[in-house]
Amino acid sequence: MFICYLGIGSNLGQRRENIELAVKKINSLKSTKVIKLSGIIETKPQGGPPQPKFLNAALKIKTGLAPLTLLKKLKNIEQELGRIKTVRNGPRAIDLDILLYADKIIKRKELIVPHPRMFERDFVIRPLSEVI
Repeated sequence: MFICYLGIGSNLGQRRENIELAVKKINSLKSTKVIKLSGIIETKPQGGPPQPKFLNAALKIKTGLAPLTLLKKLKNIEQELGRIKTVRNGPRAIDLDILLYADKIIKRKELIVPHPRMFERDFVIRPLSEVI
């Protein structure tokens, strides 16, 4: 089992409910348990087209899933909750990112850990600091 940290955000639909449902779905993944959820903060979007404000949070989880398997499961949850890929950094019902996966450094086309821009984003660091 590995300790991992996830970023979670939503700026479409019932934002808080989207986050709460995503957390429940993550907690129901095989070999995965949510240990701690940060407070939820509202932030202005960074980059992308004009869009509504986000609600953002961070999760500390314990998982037995391999990094790419976890990523695939998170992408499936995004789709189940109505995420539709449009423009880069565009509005979304839910966004789930692997920020840290144990002490691993991963550099693959589909996954980079630690998340490459997390230290540039207050909306990631503030909630993450609550769960570390």
